[in-house]
Amino acid sequence: MARRIRPTNADRDDAIIGDAVERASQEKFTREPPKTLQGRINFLLRQLRTTKAVAAELGISQRSVERYRKGDRKHPPKAVADRLDAAVRARWQPRVRFQKQKEAATTGGITVETRARFGYDAPGGTTDDGRFRRLTVRLSAAYARRLFDAQQGRSNESPNEVIAEGLQEHYFKDNGLRADHLEVEFTDIDYIDIEY
Repeated sequence: MARRIRPTNADRDDAIIGDAVERASQEKFTREPPKTLQGRINFLLRQLRTTKAVAAELGISQRSVERYRKGDRKHPPKAVADRLDAAVRARWQPRVRFQKQKEAATTGGITVETRARFGYDAPGGTTDDGRFRRLTVRLSAAYARRLFDAQQGRSNESPNEVIAEGLQEHYFKDNGLRADHLEVEFTDIDYIDIEY
């Protein structure tokens, strides 16, 4: 697929795809993360080693972390509680996540459900005006591997480019059975869910 100039909202679209990959990995947990405030703070302390590091991660004072840990404060503001939940979930069961991603990247593949604007470049008399479509497509393990590499910065591709090429090949070109010269642009993501 020929490289194009990335649209201005491509970074936003890459962030949305990254969030979808993160949500999909969290669905693979074999146990739930700690539910209590003290349990979450103690888990982050084991991961980050110091109250100063936990405070920096959550954007609060070191003294607040110590109060949460001791149980002196039991109800953090919603913004702090949300950041705490995200920090714990991002570090919870890394081996389980790795194993499930490895399985998807070698044999299982991924399912992408999305509603986004798709534009086309094709020869002779066709239009390239993008329009919104809702698609659910199963992508092969090769695209799963490329997506995980792109999301983790191990390749020079963006997650958006990988998903666009996968949808182009599997859905629009029907695995090489039609529309040989079609090139798909995947922009303005309304939502995207990834499952593996």
